[in-house]
Amino acid sequence: MSYYFSTVLRKTSYEKAIELATSELQKEGFGVLTQIDVKETLKKKIDADFRPYIILGACNPHFAHKTLLAEDKMGVFLPCNVVVEQHDDGSVEVSAVDPHAMMASVTNPKLEELANEAKEKLQKVINEVAGFEQ
Repeated sequence: MSYYFSTVLRKTSYEKAIELATSELQKEGFGVLTQIDVKETLKKKIDADFRPYIILGACNPHFAHKTLLAEDKMGVFLPCNVVVEQHDDGSVEVSAVDPHAMMASVTNPKLEELANEAKEKLQKVINEVAGFEQ
């Protein structure tokens, strides 16, 4: 089982991919709570060079609330991360965590349906981003 799903964009800039991912997340009820610029952080903290890579901490408040009511320690898995990264060949990959895989380690039947719903929405985000180039 894969723990993420993704799409590779060949005609879209890194900056545009971040905009697209953020916009599509909003359409599915997710807000971006955090943005971690990995390239900038690694340069500042350890003077290491890294490719453009940002982690968007996305949260759908309805899913978060229901998840925490079902299992209060699930906060360790929140928010759902979406990564936008630029590869050496200039392509840009947008990846999202698979909530079903993320929650598989927790034995709580109430989470199964929530994970499936969140997975469906995040998969739709990735599909819509992929469709931008078609």
